[in-house]
Amino acid sequence: MMNLQTLVLNADYRPLSYHPLSLWSWRDALTALMLDRVALVANYDVQARSPSRAMSVPSVVALKHYKKIDGFPAFTRYNIYLRDEFTCQYCGDEFPTEVLTFDHVIPRSRGGRTSWENVVAACGHCNHVKANRTPREAGMPLLKEPVRPSKTALNRKAPDLRYRDYHHSWLDYLYWDSELDD
Repeated sequence: MMNLQTLVLNADYRPLSYHPLSLWSWRDALTALMLDRVALVANYDVQARSPSRAMSVPSVVALKHYKKIDGFPAFTRYNIYLRDEFTCQYCGDEFPTEVLTFDHVIPRSRGGRTSWENVVAACGHCNHVKANRTPREAGMPLLKEPVRPSKTALNRKAPDLRYRDYHHSWLDYLYWDSELDD
């Protein structure tokens, strides 16, 4: 039960995000449910118990108030790797997520910001070699300039959702995404 997660939908019953999928821990979802911040959509066949109460663990909840979502994805390490296709932007080699790091093109110590336009995926070796220099100073040109991607761009690069990995109660809410039709 510790690993159970709850799919979080917006008030229009669409996931808040697909990559990464909008998930909460079952405890956070149960708390939001008790505080009347979300509506229950579906349950697991498991109950959480306290000394005085037993409640079914939510598998899908929907926000009670619509959350406006702009056209840009969250700035996360995973989304940086996804934008850069899990490829070091200096040497061009592809790496698993656990091996990649992210690098500030203009180092933070030199005024570089942590933003879509200044952070790229880099292997540990290239990140270490580049160190506290710009790509030009290090003689390590970028494969492509970093840009802020749209959600559509990231969705197109993302691996297909593997439905067999999800609880059956989630599938009705994961099969469509108008952003993918753009």
